[in-house]
Amino acid sequence: MAGTDPARVTLVLGDEELLAERAVGAVVAAARAGDPGTEVHDLVGGKVSTGELTQLTSPSLFGDHSVVVIRSAQDLPKDVITEVVSYAKQPSDDTVLVLAHPGGVKGKALVDGVKKAGAQVVTINKVTKAGERLEFIKGEVKRAGRNIAGDAAQALLDAVGNDLRELAAACSQLAFDTEDKTISAAAVARYHKGRAEVTGFNVADSAIEGRLAEALEQLRWALSTGVAPVLLVSALAGGLRSLAKVGSAPRNLRGAQLAGHVGMPPWKVDRVKRQLNGWGPEGLSRAIQAVATADEQVKGGGADTAYALEHAVQVIVASRTGR
Repeated sequence: MAGTDPARVTLVLGDEELLAERAVGAVVAAARAGDPGTEVHDLVGGKVSTGELTQLTSPSLFGDHSVVVIRSAQDLPKDVITEVVSYAKQPSDDTVLVLAHPGGVKGKALVDGVKKAGAQVVTINKVTKAGERLEFIKGEVKRAGRNIAGDAAQALLDAVGNDLRELAAACSQLAFDTEDKTISAAAVARYHKGRAEVTGFNVADSAIEGRLAEALEQLRWALSTGVAPVLLVSALAGGLRSLAKVGSAPRNLRGAQLAGHVGMPPWKVDRVKRQLNGWGPEGLSRAIQAVATADEQVKGGGADTAYALEHAVQVIVASRTGR
């Protein structure tokens, strides 16, 4: 592989899951940027059998490139660890190996072995301080091509809490649904005023997962605390679109390949796959149509926006298979 391509063996070390997943994804993306036809094998440590790595990294007769990702590498069996360390000493020119390890004592022999073999190490530090979380928020918004005011970042942190996944999702929502180049505290308040846990995402998740009473309670609270109806419709539509994307993806896609195909981070794909339980094509179509109708009504086509939203939530829940 060319010098601009990723290292042939990379160890992603750290237990901040979102950042670790992104680090793994960056290596995969870099490999595929050099060769879009690169095949990705996404494995879980505890399920990797002896000889599997050797088989996946064997040279191709056609010079094809591949990426082998082993997540939860701390769970690799001892004989497989020996195989991985041995491979890391003389890796294939046609394969990129990525190992994700949370740190700690378990699987330390793997960490020490691949480090000694010369693997590139990407260390993921745990985000523990408020200042670090504020920097994370600013970075997330910048990734979306926007800026966020200091007081707005603090307001978002106060409202959403410390979980990086939730913060990332909130930043994405704000960047998508606001227009100003710099997101203000007022924009944050439109989504998060009142109880911190009530956002458009929460309403959408509750409805999609069939929790009618909870979804309606959250919806009414959001409306009473000033969340714009159009933003709630946007969240409902976004949740259903995610179901449609993942549900219609080719069944042979897994892990990073599936995430790349649907344009979502792996953690979100996992969440949507869980939410798909209970949904069928016809029900999903009815739910999407109900949200489209609600969108028209909240934008001036109806007299009672609250009723339009409540009706959409009720149709979404009723459209799940078996309901």
